[in-house]
Order: sequence, then structure tokens, then C-alpha cells
Amino acid sequence: MTVSHAQPEMLLIFRRTGQRRYAVEARRTSFPDVEMNPAPGYDQCIPHDMMHLVVEAKLGLTRAVFGQLASGGDAGTFHLSPHSQGTTRDLARLRRAVKARGEKLLREGRDESEQSERATYICWYERLSRSQANEPRTTAQTMSQQAKQVREVTPPKELRRLDETTLADICRRLDELSSHWSRLNIGEAMTVRWPDLAVSTERV
Repeated sequence: MTVSHAQPEMLLIFRRTGQRRYAVEARRTSFPDVEMNPAPGYDQCIPHDMMHLVVEAKLGLTRAVFGQLASGGDAGTFHLSPHSQGTTRDLARLRRAVKARGEKLLREGRDESEQSERATYICWYERLSRSQANEPRTTAQTMSQQAKQVREVTPPKELRRLDETTLADICRRLDELSSHWSRLNIGEAMTVRWPDLAVSTERV
């Protein structure tokens, strides 16, 4: 049985930090801010973590990467923000607390995190294959066999959630976020609110 978890609001700041580098900061009201810098999966059009963000929000996953962050975890890859205030002892205590909560949420979220990986790959492939441009469709062709294999190992219940309406909605939202991200210069950032995916490109 799936347990429902209320999702606190959280701001995700995606910052372009170099020619092929980016960072993600999670600003949380009830928990310490954390960041991942550098973040993996750089892409000129849309970072891999931004794809996960959209997929998890649209599928209502509350214990995958961003649900864990919103609930005070570190998703195994985020760290206490270097801008955190406090004494050395206070910050050390805070790091231990974030790590302990993160490990607990990682255990709770193992299944949803795996679901997120499968769904994100499928949606990534679908978005590229539906593009009007030649380059994304060519990339999709190189991914087609892997996408087929991912679908084959995805439980039927998960595939049913990725129906045509949901896939189209996710691809449309990815396109919207990509249009913002691709215009950023080095040092600039965009903010996406969890879980409603509202976007701001104001200076942060």
C-alpha cells in the first residue's frame, strides 16, 4: 500500500556555474537549505535533475529525490549550504542531523527513487523523439533500444501512469523549463517551486 506524504513547499534554484557546469540549491522553510555543487548530468537544453523534478512532481512521487529534499533529507547527494549560519559546533551538529534524516528518507524512498529513474528516462526519450528539430530526434534514435529495455522492466502499474495524456503534459512542461534554462548565461539562475513547478527567473 502506498503511503501519502504531505509535501512542504520548497524552492529549487538551478544555477549555470560554468561552460558545462551547474548547481542546484534547495531552499526550505522548515529545514536547513542544502545544495549540490557541482550537479551531474549537465545539458545545454535542460539539466538531468530538472527532468527528475518535473517527472516526480507530475507523477506525485513524494519520496523520490525532490520529495525527500522537501521533507528535510539530502537525497544522498546534497550537502548543507555553505551559506548556513552558526558556530562550527552548531554547523557540525546540523550536518549530522541532515545526514541522519537523509539516510532515513533514502531507505523509505528506495522504491520511488527507482521509479523516478525509469520514468525520467522514458520521458526524456519521449520528449526528444517528439521534437520538431532533427538533432533531438537523432539523439532519441540512439536511445531507442535502451528506452525499450527500460519499458520492459517497468512494472505495468507504472506504465499505466505514463499514459499519453501524462506524457504529453510532462513533455510540454519540460519544454517550458528548457526554454528558460537555455537562455541563462553563466552565473544566472532560475527558480522552480516544488511541488507546483512555478518558475521564476528573477535574480537570486
